[in-house]
Amino acid sequence: MTLKENFWNDRIKAQEVFKEITKNKYWVEEIEKIEEKFDELKELFNLALEEKEDSIYIEIENGLVEIEKFLKILELKKMLGDEDDDKDAILTIHPGAGGTESQDWAEMLMRMYLMWIEKKGFEYNLMDLQNGEEAGIKSAIIEVKGDSVYGFMKAENGIHRLVRISPFDANHRRHTSFASVFVYPEVDETIVIDIKPSDLKIDTFRASGAGGQHVNKTDSAVRITHLPTDIVVQCQNERSQHKNKANALKVLNARLYKLKKEEEDKKKEKIEQSKKEIAWGNQIRSYIMHPYNLVKDHRTGIETFDVQAVMEGNINNFIEGYLIQKGTS
Repeated sequence: MTLKENFWNDRIKAQEVFKEITKNKYWVEEIEKIEEKFDELKELFNLALEEKEDSIYIEIENGLVEIEKFLKILELKKMLGDEDDDKDAILTIHPGAGGTESQDWAEMLMRMYLMWIEKKGFEYNLMDLQNGEEAGIKSAIIEVKGDSVYGFMKAENGIHRLVRISPFDANHRRHTSFASVFVYPEVDETIVIDIKPSDLKIDTFRASGAGGQHVNKTDSAVRITHLPTDIVVQCQNERSQHKNKANALKVLNARLYKLKKEEEDKKKEKIEQSKKEIAWGNQIRSYIMHPYNLVKDHRTGIETFDVQAVMEGNINNFIEGYLIQKGTS
């Protein structure tokens, strides 16, 4: 048997090799694009010297600005060099203490991320959504797919704090609310996570909230408890119990993979133990709507007064600032 035949017999290894080839090919092609653009500008510069035409210099200047922007994008992508950065992601959002206030804030964050996802051209699948009793949400699980999704979205891990005049307070008092955002790399088929059926406790129950006639009539919702780690995931957004179970297992895979990675890195605490309390003093970012408008990232110091733009999904400056800081630290 030849080496080539051996290579194709190991499907997982072959996929890993092709993935590495694709990644290297991307960087070669991007560098070649820059070199080609520089060559074009050199020719324009020589033409400008011969023709003594000022308008050509303007074209050269615009070309250099274009190259600078392109290099900035490449620099950012180069910072997404961690092993899991090129993976798809699973985004989870949970309100902190505070009932309706925090649940409404969690829903506002969910809308913000969905708008950001659409602006980036990514795809998403709402795997699970539990609505609050009066307003907002109790939790959301969203699968996000696209180029280096996890690499970008990991910047959002942490506690998000909102300060505003409450729309639920008849006395119009100022309230502070918290919500947690955690992002997990989605496990692809080349990664094997050993999950024993005997380690799983699977419960089915009737879905709650909006969803049509099937709600409270069939046990379509699924809750899975991984007994060795006490990780609990549940999904109820699909009408089919089978689909909900598949989604729940996908989320469980992602969380166990991240837990495994932390153990490999000799981290002592499990992922659930590493989550800080959803409360004052632990936030990564504050969104202030009263008595003034300000969104500030406490890790990087980056801030903006345009709160509305941020809530419409314009959060790239915060994500990029975090990645640049992380890459230079």
